[in-house]
Amino acid sequence: MLNKLRSRLLLISCPSTLTLAGALLSLNVAAILFGVFARYIAGGAPIWTDELSRFLIIATVMIAAGAVWSEGGHMRVGLLEKLLPAPFARLLNLYQWLLTLLIAVGAAWVSYRYALSVSMFTTSGLGISRTVPLLSLPFGFLLLAWHVLLYGPAPLKSIEDQI
Repeated sequence: MLNKLRSRLLLISCPSTLTLAGALLSLNVAAILFGVFARYIAGGAPIWTDELSRFLIIATVMIAAGAVWSEGGHMRVGLLEKLLPAPFARLLNLYQWLLTLLIAVGAAWVSYRYALSVSMFTTSGLGISRTVPLLSLPFGFLLLAWHVLLYGPAPLKSIEDQI
């Protein structure tokens, strides 16, 4: 029953985070197009378009990372898993899963602490606290940890599995 719940949550979570990342990417394209229009047609672009675009692309990547990981979309070499005997391959999968989970949680903690530490500074173009755009980092790492936790220590999908 727990595996069924994990699978169902993963089936809901992956498309949801990819949809959110797609919306942020669309907003990013709109900001870039507005900046291009303002620069070349209207005669001068506001500085905030470049800064907003930079923050949006970082947030897009961070939010999509967990779903892409669970769908096997990140580049990796899975040859060793295929060559090892089944018990060792399971042990390697468990090791990779735990390592990814620990790195994601650790990165979420470190990036959260960093985001809070720069709260007194403001961004040059948007004029907001630097904490606001930097919170996409711990949020993205927590989403990665969430997807890793839901996926479990199973072998990761590969391109061959999807064909």
